Amino acid sequence: MSSSQHPVALRIERALRLDRSVSGPTKLLAIVMFLPLIDGIFPALILAGGIDTVAGVVQVGLLVFGGSATLAVILAEMDGTPREQAKVVLLVAAGLLPLAAIEAALAPTIASVLDLVIFERFAALVIAAVAAKTASARIGEYLPSAGVIVGLGFVASVDPAGAELVFVPDPTTIVRAIAAAGVGVAFALGVALFGPWLRENLDIDRFRFGSAVALGVLPLTLLDVTPDQAPLAVLIVAGVLAFDPGGTAESEAADGAVANGGRDSSDRWTADRGEDAESDRATDSEREPWL
Repeated sequence: MSSSQHPVALRIERALRLDRSVSGPTKLLAIVMFLPLIDGIFPALILAGGIDTVAGVVQVGLLVFGGSATLAVILAEMDGTPREQAKVVLLVAAGLLPLAAIEAALAPTIASVLDLVIFERFAALVIAAVAAKTASARIGEYLPSAGVIVGLGFVASVDPAGAELVFVPDPTTIVRAIAAAGVGVAFALGVALFGPWLRENLDIDRFRFGSAVALGVLPLTLLDVTPDQAPLAVLIVAGVLAFDPGGTAESEAADGAVANGGRDSSDRWTADRGEDAESDRATDSEREPWL
């Protein structure tokens, strides 16, 4: 199992283990970052206006292409030096950016056959479902996949009357799509380069939950319920709250103490105490029950 214990990463890793020809942290990272393009989340966001603003571009890049799943895979699964991990991220980016541009180029053609008002609601629903799956693996077992929701949204919102299937790419949309994917790549590069420091100072599970909350706020911006910058603000707060200097080292020390029967590696507690067994029992008997 993935040591990151991230629900999305775990689900992908199980699928990879079923396919003997596909394995390894590198391919796991590639699938995590390509998943929004594969299951239709990114095209849905484009059609719903998720990248129409600068804030939207940054939020989609950080929450959809980057996010806690990408962070967990790099920090908990990938081996090698920061430079080697950065090379892997750039290799993934070489395929990610062109594919994002292609999907953005097709967006106006797809939009011509859809009722965008209806489709926006399905786009919001699919993001909310992904947020729930990120927060809890148990909840994710009962929710349909993102691809199913996007497919149902397409069927429900298709409006062929008067549609013209003409390939007319919008350069502005393409640039924004590449920028959103680029923000995700920049996030992954930052995690790879600062990986040793992040492993010692960042609580991955706490960041996962915070990013799930931020992702859950994103549908509200698509429906104009909250300000455009709300998900980004929530993500920043989540990063601050996940900052835990020395937490990993302290946890490892505690695990080592438990493994040694409550003693540290040097058994200093036996040399410093100087009390006999009778005084220990007397002290314990004087403690309150909750201590």
